Amino acid sequence: MQSVDLSLWNETIAKLPGASILQTREWAEFKGKYGWEACPQVWRDERGEIFAAAMVLTRRVRLGKTAGGWSVLYVPRGPLMDWTNAGHRQKVMDALESLARQRGVIFLKIDPEVPLGYGVPGSEDAFEVEAGVALREELGERGWLFSKEQIQFRNTAVLDLSGSEADWLGRMKPKARYNLRLAQRKGVTVRPGTAEDFDLLYRMYAETAVRDGFVIRSQEYYRTVWNTFFRAGMCFPLIAEVSGEAVAGLVLFVFAGRAWYLYGMSRDLHREKMPNYLLQWEAMRLACARGASFYDLWGAPDVFNESDPLWGVFRFKEGLGARVVRTLGAWDYTARPLLYRLYTQILPRVLEWMRRRGKARTRRDVEV
Repeated sequence: MQSVDLSLWNETIAKLPGASILQTREWAEFKGKYGWEACPQVWRDERGEIFAAAMVLTRRVRLGKTAGGWSVLYVPRGPLMDWTNAGHRQKVMDALESLARQRGVIFLKIDPEVPLGYGVPGSEDAFEVEAGVALREELGERGWLFSKEQIQFRNTAVLDLSGSEADWLGRMKPKARYNLRLAQRKGVTVRPGTAEDFDLLYRMYAETAVRDGFVIRSQEYYRTVWNTFFRAGMCFPLIAEVSGEAVAGLVLFVFAGRAWYLYGMSRDLHREKMPNYLLQWEAMRLACARGASFYDLWGAPDVFNESDPLWGVFRFKEGLGARVVRTLGAWDYTARPLLYRLYTQILPRVLEWMRRRGKARTRRDVEV
């Protein structure tokens, strides 16, 4: 395991399997503003060529305003490598475990996008990936634990951008095609956004959060991430309008032949005109124009029925023609088992009890 110059990092990882926007130097730069320190690592073969890489992020665990002496390590959407190569896999895992022990951290978390299967379980086109299932068993044998804290979505839905636009339409469900054409008939338009639109996008995002009941961060947080990638030419805001008034938006990210839908927002205004269908259609066209072969719609249910909170938005993604990818998820290497148990089991219960009694003045903060 070796360190590498961050100025060459994106070019390095773009050549590796599973290259992700969350492994880029821009993501490390962004997270550095919120307490995370980047520690990029690469592995080379006998010829000196890089066969694996991991943008390892580290930060101190703090309770309230008091800085603790404990740290955690996280490799978002990594490490990046050919996970079917047993020799390379062993070298990488041995090195990461050694790094965690040497640094005395509470735990090291990884969540590589290793497929366990494709398709909705129980459907005709669903199948398992033996290599992914075998890796899951191998991690357990090495002492890794399936994480109770899945920072990223374990499953996702991905659109294939190969072929023509007619092919894309053919992969959509009939209702989605109808809604797309309805949006076009009802006067919905989509325009590219600029950095000047980030305040508008955040206001719509806040409205979405209130309506759908999820928690979001401060405006500064989103402006920082959007600006970081916008300046690097990897972030593309799109805004849907009706008669010149914004009704929905999304922020598209593109890197290494792949696109991601990380942030989406909409208002209640003109929802009957189906603006989100045209918005996603234009995102597909933009992603393709920027060289992406796949468009990751970022998130699918853990349980594929109506009990899952992602079920409604998943049906929308499924209608667009997206294919389910079920992945390995996040796994933790517990370098300090007792502290890990304290951090993941005991401390959350104590804090919840204190909150209920109105006495909690501390909080854990390791979210990515």
